[in-house]
Amino acid sequence: MRRVGTDMRTVGIVIVTHHSAREVVACLDAALRTGAEIVVVDNAGCAETAREVVRRGVRLIQNAVNRGFAGAVNQGIRALATPFILLLNPDAVIQKGLPALAEACARPGVAAAGGMLVDARGRPQTGFMVRQFPTAAALAFEALLINRLWPANPVNWQYRCMGMDGSAAQEVEQPAGAFLMLRRDVWEALGGFDERFYPLWFEDVDFCRRAAARGYRIWFIPEAVAIHTGGHSIAGIGVEKRALYWYRNLLGYAAGHYRPLGRITVRLAVLAGSLIRMVVETVLNRSLKPIAVYGRVAALAAGSLLRGSRPWCGTD
Repeated sequence: MRRVGTDMRTVGIVIVTHHSAREVVACLDAALRTGAEIVVVDNAGCAETAREVVRRGVRLIQNAVNRGFAGAVNQGIRALATPFILLLNPDAVIQKGLPALAEACARPGVAAAGGMLVDARGRPQTGFMVRQFPTAAALAFEALLINRLWPANPVNWQYRCMGMDGSAAQEVEQPAGAFLMLRRDVWEALGGFDERFYPLWFEDVDFCRRAAARGYRIWFIPEAVAIHTGGHSIAGIGVEKRALYWYRNLLGYAAGHYRPLGRITVRLAVLAGSLIRMVVETVLNRSLKPIAVYGRVAALAAGSLLRGSRPWCGTD
């Protein structure tokens, strides 16, 4: 990509936190070194997180309740006036290359640009940092445990971009929302992130897919690098709610983006997969808890099949 000049005053950073005091320190310190304006949106306000943010002179928005990742992202973007906004997880530490992301986003017809995510040892997080939009087959394979039993299957391999050359800048479909720069005008044109994807999962995929449907392009820029640990935000979510949220949002994504056959395929796969998981986990864990967990998931899938509608019904 040909370089163009980018003033870092055009870039704002939104960091959404949820009990993230331990992770956010390194994230904030690195973000401050970029010179970009920063807003932290703290869901279900944590005093420790607030202390770390305020101590560094960073703007803080505290929500009394958890508004979810999509809701908090929309809040943070509204609080900024910059044309480019970087979504940054509190467990992601910028190493370099933020101007390169802004330069990519500044090009005509570009909606967003994602960077390279690496682990603590500097290894690219292939399979996570960039993915293709999930097909009905990809989500069905996930629900039916096929990806767990046969992770190298062609559907999963293609979905997770396992053969991607991570050293080259290129157009992609869905960079991870942990380190993703957006153009404000595109965010506005799309009506922001869909807050029905609560509290997390699939909201960034949905946003990128809606942008692509409008003809916008999305780039991966390997010059931009962040160390990413991952997983801290779900640690405080109980197993039952974690499964319920993930499958509900998966079903919601399928309902919004697939044709009837694809929607039915995913719903049947979730129904069958939840029954399989119920039996297997009950036996392995010698506990009846999986029956309650996956019973609710199965009910969601069955309800979607019968009603033919999206499974969202509040935020519980």
